Amino acid sequence: MILEPTREIAGVHDLIVGKIQRFFASTGMKKAVLGLSGGIDSAIVAALAVDALGKENVHGILMPSEYSSLSSVTDAVELANNLGITYDIVPIEKIYKRAMIEMFRFFELGKWSVAQENLQARLRGAILMTWANRFNALLLNTSNKSELFTGYGTLYGDLCGAVMVIADLYKVQVYELSHYENSLHGRELIPESILTKAPSAELRPNQKDSDSLPEYDQLDPVLHALCEEGLTPEEVVARGTDAALVERIVKLKKGAAFKVQQIPPVITVGEHPIVPEFKQI
Repeated sequence: MILEPTREIAGVHDLIVGKIQRFFASTGMKKAVLGLSGGIDSAIVAALAVDALGKENVHGILMPSEYSSLSSVTDAVELANNLGITYDIVPIEKIYKRAMIEMFRFFELGKWSVAQENLQARLRGAILMTWANRFNALLLNTSNKSELFTGYGTLYGDLCGAVMVIADLYKVQVYELSHYENSLHGRELIPESILTKAPSAELRPNQKDSDSLPEYDQLDPVLHALCEEGLTPEEVVARGTDAALVERIVKLKKGAAFKVQQIPPVITVGEHPIVPEFKQI
């Protein structure tokens, strides 16, 4: 499905593409690399990178684990083919299992830990940074604003990179921009299966983002009210939002503050960016 774009999202697209171009020009670098998960965030970052740098300068790396669905791999491959970019597939299952063996004393047998999820993310970050170092490229980060404000990301893992491309966009805006990208090119660069699947980090069996976060259509309006509009939690509740939901989001946001201080530079598109001025692009 290709939706009719809004003028505002068209401006956001052009702003991000221009800032990617200026950032790369300022570093003297031409090539970009990013992880392709089969999800919406990496899909739109890949498409924006192609718009900015040309398909010949963008490379994707698929890093499936034992928790990755087959559809995620096939979706990522289809995306890469649609965009005309090169890609590699580097499975992390054996690397992850070896790391778990070497660090067995850190874990309780038979009991799942979030540290195991973070380990997978950090292994992927190491692979991406190795490719970037080896082939003189810059790593594009694919985290969005909804995830950053709630701490839904791994330091030194999926939060690593030279620049954060969509970190000033909420998840709902990521979907809008993805539909616009398809409309701009007149075809489904980003496959419909990516646009319609339930978001998941795929770091444990049957995982979905909604296991850890409120649904994005509930989360993003509250975050926007708190961060862009500057409302207090009490004022958000007074608007008619469930108090327990607001309390949960405020707690997530407070817990994520230390991560935000350590993220790469962010391409900003709004008047209220997520990070201090020295990290804005």
